[in-house]
Amino acid sequence: MRETPRSQGTASDSGTEPPQPRPGRALAHTTGAPGSGTPHRSDRRPLHTPRGARHTGPAGRPGTTPPVPGRPAFFCALLLLAVITWQVVVGGPLARLDERVGHALVGRGSRRLAELFADLGNPQVALPALAVAMAYAVWRGRRAQALYAGLAMALVPALVVPLKLLVERPGPLTADTGYYPSGHTATAMVAYCGAALLAGRAARLMPVAVVLTVATGIGLVLRGYHWPLDVVGSCCLCVLVLGAVSSIGRRRSSSRTPTG
Repeated sequence: MRETPRSQGTASDSGTEPPQPRPGRALAHTTGAPGSGTPHRSDRRPLHTPRGARHTGPAGRPGTTPPVPGRPAFFCALLLLAVITWQVVVGGPLARLDERVGHALVGRGSRRLAELFADLGNPQVALPALAVAMAYAVWRGRRAQALYAGLAMALVPALVVPLKLLVERPGPLTADTGYYPSGHTATAMVAYCGAALLAGRAARLMPVAVVLTVATGIGLVLRGYHWPLDVVGSCCLCVLVLGAVSSIGRRRSSSRTPTG
């Protein structure tokens, strides 16, 4: 098949000069190679896994599969957790409003249904769901993801218990302390969200996991086991845990990726 002949210029145009960038075109987007003389944004950094071969997170950034909390969500959760904890410790206006709302909600609705919702955060209920998802992930050859999910769950008591002892917040119906943050909410969120991610169908199962977590928090508040801010603070803490564990997995995955 004969190629279409290119238009010829003058004799001076047929020299050996390298092609020049077209006027008006951004140099950062021209294709170049190291030492070619044409500016290129990747000339001075080492070659890693091609962008097209990387898994992306929810915002399209390089990440792990399944998707994990992004950087904005991580910092928002950190800020909100700090504000809530500060208000609870000093008994600020947000904590006083939380107690008024909590007292107004205790005993509302069906007691049996609220108890059922609260029981979703029991380790006897939530941990088997995560264990089944971890076994499924190992069977599918995703041992690292199963390990990180187990690590996230192990961090729940390691972080929640010291916070309970430090804050010493009384419960809605008792003078006993140790109610902030909610351990049942943290167990439910990490277990159900982790199970949804490990199942490989996060788009379908993650809404179910969120509903189960929210139902757990509602049941705990309606039964008088926790204040509303106990539940919200626990959810913020879990976002930090999931984000930190996924960041560890992302770094370990990138360090094992061969360069070239």
